[in-house]
Amino acid sequence: MSNNRGRGLQANALGTFDTVVMAVAGSAPAYSLAATTAVLVGAVGLASPAALLYCAIPMLGIALAFSYLGRIDVNAGASYSWVGRTLHPFLGFMSGWALVISTTIFMVAGSLPAGSMTLSLFDEQLAENTALSTAVGAGWFLIMLLVVLGGARLTVRAQFLMSGIELAILALFAVLAVFHTDNARAFDWSWLGFGHFDGMAGFASGALIAAFYYWGWDVTSNLSEETRNSRRTTGLAGLIGVGIVFLLFEAFTIAVNMILSAKQIEENDANVLAVLGEEIWPGWGGKLLVVAVMLSTIATLETTLIQVTRSLFAMGRDRTMPSALGRVHPHWNTPWVAITVVGTVAMVMLVASNALGTVGDILSDAISAIGLQIAVYYGLAGLAAVVAYRRMLLKSVANFVLGGLWPLFGSLFMFWVLVESLGELSTASVTIGLGGLAVGLIPMFWYWMRGSDYYRPARLDAARTIETEYVPDDGALAHSRAHEGFPTDF
Repeated sequence: MSNNRGRGLQANALGTFDTVVMAVAGSAPAYSLAATTAVLVGAVGLASPAALLYCAIPMLGIALAFSYLGRIDVNAGASYSWVGRTLHPFLGFMSGWALVISTTIFMVAGSLPAGSMTLSLFDEQLAENTALSTAVGAGWFLIMLLVVLGGARLTVRAQFLMSGIELAILALFAVLAVFHTDNARAFDWSWLGFGHFDGMAGFASGALIAAFYYWGWDVTSNLSEETRNSRRTTGLAGLIGVGIVFLLFEAFTIAVNMILSAKQIEENDANVLAVLGEEIWPGWGGKLLVVAVMLSTIATLETTLIQVTRSLFAMGRDRTMPSALGRVHPHWNTPWVAITVVGTVAMVMLVASNALGTVGDILSDAISAIGLQIAVYYGLAGLAAVVAYRRMLLKSVANFVLGGLWPLFGSLFMFWVLVESLGELSTASVTIGLGGLAVGLIPMFWYWMRGSDYYRPARLDAARTIETEYVPDDGALAHSRAHEGFPTDF
């Protein structure tokens, strides 16, 4: 499978710190809390901190899988390439397609709150207007589209600014929440236990929503072809990103449990964080947290655009989708055809979504649908890591636990959540989630019959790759994709 057809992406554009920023921005802490907390509380009540805690453990297993797979195969398609080269090319394609569909749906689900949050800074009534929210959200989406078109360095600079302000505001409110005395409830350790879940099905529906909270850190893997020393950096940044957002999610869901009543959460389903801010710091608090959410939403539109366009770029390059998607702009080194196509499709869907109802309704169905698709491609990546490293797992305890057992647990957890939650979700969510995946069978079989090289892959085996590709620091070339001076257990 050739990876060198035509012009490539800009190598060595990003460093370690840049990549960690992208991982945190990809999970969009403020947006996830604002858009998803009411959905999570609706599903599991006071158990929302527990749902996030018990989803973090398998999610770290998936992050470890991405880290280990990224060491042996640098590819902008990430799980699309890894799953295809370890399990089966059909599964690999569906893994990439699940990411493409979930990110495209998210760009609609994310643009609406970006618009309504911006409007709410000026007038609460305006924020309720779905048509106006759509127009402003579309404006933000187009700006991010141009930033992503401008290249990896410009993208990271914009991300520094947005995510830096967002994280500073969140950290401030996490501290203020600790000293807040006017509580609706006292803190209770049972919120971190299993007691508040409505059986296993209730736990699964909570875990599916929690998976959506974390989703996005894996943008680092889609940037691997543009990252310095990417075999080490992308996986490490993903793990650090998951750790940072986990702490923020726990702090804020516990604060919501303590400070807000069930009625307040229910009445403000698309804007829980602003209500929390108003309670903690009357007058300024709500507005500041709205700014954090707005910046977070716009920032995550950017990382989502990177994920989908880099995945489509890899698919175009491999001829599993129209080859034009693999074209790179001569000046900006970005996959401009993929960016244009994604932008057009998302804008059409954004306008069409006006017919579906309020911002809250659209968000609720979209989040659950995306959760199903995330479970598919994360679950497959976890299995791929175990298969790729199977010959090396018994060489040490660390290899066995970090490269095998934990990713396998993460994978099985994702598949269990997927199956268990199907009966709990609305018809719209299941239709969007599984229907979106089914559409992918059309291009898959079409390009398979046309003989794309992707469907005759070189198998991915860590035992062979590490032996042949390890290069000491002084032997690495400027654009080497080899294991640049990073000795590991493997």
